[in-house]
Amino acid sequence: MVLLRKALQLAACASGCAVAAKLRDEDRFWRVHAFVAERRTFDDHFPRGHWDDNWDFRSPEYLLNSKKYSEASDQERKKMEEETKAKATRNIILIRHGQYFMDSERKNLTPLGKEQAALLGKRLADSGMKFDHLVMSTMTRATETAEIILEYLPSLKRSSCSLIEEGPPYPPVPPVDHWKPQYSEFFAEGSRIESAFRRHIHRAPPTQKDDSYEIIVCHANVIRYFVCRALQFPPEGWLRMSLGNCSMSWLVIRPSGRVSLRSLGDIGHLPPSKVSFT
Repeated sequence: MVLLRKALQLAACASGCAVAAKLRDEDRFWRVHAFVAERRTFDDHFPRGHWDDNWDFRSPEYLLNSKKYSEASDQERKKMEEETKAKATRNIILIRHGQYFMDSERKNLTPLGKEQAALLGKRLADSGMKFDHLVMSTMTRATETAEIILEYLPSLKRSSCSLIEEGPPYPPVPPVDHWKPQYSEFFAEGSRIESAFRRHIHRAPPTQKDDSYEIIVCHANVIRYFVCRALQFPPEGWLRMSLGNCSMSWLVIRPSGRVSLRSLGDIGHLPPSKVSFT
């Protein structure tokens, strides 16, 4: 009788454990499925794109020689990986030119535009940043702006680039009635401005050891397109932004390829009476 009672107790205990285990498994099952369902619902409500880590085609794995890498020893591979890895941060200051005579053939700076450039040059000189290089558009209004800025940074290396001249970079959405370039212009000028982006906006080369601060003096359309492309925003949205004359926009490109926009259209150096958007 005692043995029978113990056997029944053991059977009940085993049955209870089995039921408890089943309930735990079912609970885990439903919790997992609830999480997946919740995640799906979340994703449905908040659709998101993906960040392209190799947007500038300078990710280390893409710079490696695949044949040499496959034949190399572990030690040699580590060395090759280190040699292709960016180590410094690039700070790119995008500057729009000053106010200019829109009805002039040369489209040179107005007296106000020259004042704006001088105030900006003073701000840059007082910023404490150690600038490495200045690139200017070859169009008159950008060149004149850069030359005034360089009066405050006389030892700064400088160069000119025709790729960053003004033009229509990409058909905007939504379109505007007062400005409708031909699609042939977008095709020709857009490819040029995209070439400018690929030349100037990318992570630091592996040989660069220290963080750099670089100035690009160019035009509103070019800057807005650069910002959209660098942040991987839709390029057709560039016209939704507005930039004042002699404004500063600050892009930061990390060694990982991550990009941030520290400021857009900063005109803090201009008093209200000197602000313009022509």
